[in-house]
Amino acid sequence: MKKIHWVYSNEIRQWAEKDGKLCYDTVPNLSLDGREYQSMYGFGACFNELGYIALSLIEPQAQKKIMQDLFGTGESNCNFNFCRLPIGANDYAVDWYSLDEKKDDFSLENFSIERDRKYLIPYIHLAQFFNPDLKFFASPWSPPTWMKNPPVYNWGKLIMTEENLKAYANYFLKYIGAYKAEGIRIIQIHVQNEPVANQKFPSCMWTGDELCVFIRDYLGPVFKENKLDTEIWLGTINAPGCDYKRMIFDKWATEDYDYFANLVLSDEKAREYIKGVSYQWGGKIAIQRTFESWWPEIRLMQSENECGFGDNTWEYAKYNWTMLKHYIANGAESYIYWNMILEPFGYNTWGDPQNSMITIDPNAGTIRYNPDYYLMKHFSANVQRGAICLGLKGPMAGDTLVFRNPDKSYTVECLNPFNEIKSLFLSLEDSIFQFDLEPRSFNSMNIY
Repeated sequence: MKKIHWVYSNEIRQWAEKDGKLCYDTVPNLSLDGREYQSMYGFGACFNELGYIALSLIEPQAQKKIMQDLFGTGESNCNFNFCRLPIGANDYAVDWYSLDEKKDDFSLENFSIERDRKYLIPYIHLAQFFNPDLKFFASPWSPPTWMKNPPVYNWGKLIMTEENLKAYANYFLKYIGAYKAEGIRIIQIHVQNEPVANQKFPSCMWTGDELCVFIRDYLGPVFKENKLDTEIWLGTINAPGCDYKRMIFDKWATEDYDYFANLVLSDEKAREYIKGVSYQWGGKIAIQRTFESWWPEIRLMQSENECGFGDNTWEYAKYNWTMLKHYIANGAESYIYWNMILEPFGYNTWGDPQNSMITIDPNAGTIRYNPDYYLMKHFSANVQRGAICLGLKGPMAGDTLVFRNPDKSYTVECLNPFNEIKSLFLSLEDSIFQFDLEPRSFNSMNIY
């Protein structure tokens, strides 16, 4: 095992190659500790309407180049293989909508994905052209407004009546069927985006008790009765809540792990239907406790990265590297970026600027691959589906992840956060490998 392929990225150079080497009589500062953790499933991002609009501002050939860079499976592409879809509007929709706004339409006769055929479905089909095996999970930001109290998109709660809960379970069923007819197979449903979130954009607040009742008594039985192979996931949990912009966490007892994941998973009948728990934002605190609790049949994932401030800096990309480390080290089998493509500053419909992997500026006629593009590519292009996350020990363990891929190769992901070169001495299968890491760099080393 002596073949090494190493690429690194920092502010100065991106996706540049370096040479590692074998060394002898050196004390390693990183080695495997013999433990094995989760099998990795995938990396990707979310398909949003404003992303497709930004993509549509450039010529078709340039569109194809961007989508190939994101979804192509070649050595120079990101190889995104697992992506998120919104069910109805989210905060990066052109405007707010659901898939059935006919009041009291409990039979869902007016259910329609016609709106999605304008923006989302063409966007998805472009990606599928470059990766036909692309997998999808989906979540709503808000139910139809007539199912809520008050009947608005950007606030409120689901009305917990028998008639309403049955209709909402069937709403998911119809969505899965409608997208399947478009050639888009939804392999997971995540019940609610950020249930601890009374937002300016489409949202719906749930308690852990309410999520348990809905999954156990309505959604799970409907999926089982219709013999769906689509998985049900508890998520996307953002508890405990926080002021996202100031990063101040309000760790209220009623928003903590025990009132959401632990409460629902402790119900044996509900747990029969749940394949995993997805976390984002403030949920980065709770995922550690779910991981430590080790429900053997329950998988974990990160469902949306923290989205920055629209300035797309290397400093924020470094922070996002630490979030990849945190989630994966705490059992996440997948990591999902938020917006792939936006116009400059990434404003959403309520005026909030956020980061994107790629910025398209129609006025300047420019396409910019931002730092987060290279960050995600380091992981998604190198860590294979089915790779096993391995336990580590040593001084460099805090900034490193190591995976054993299905083809028996190893992928090492390492951050050098410092302003000077740091050396990684990795002990692996009776050899010690030396990597002199460039300052402030992301590093991916494939060892064969």
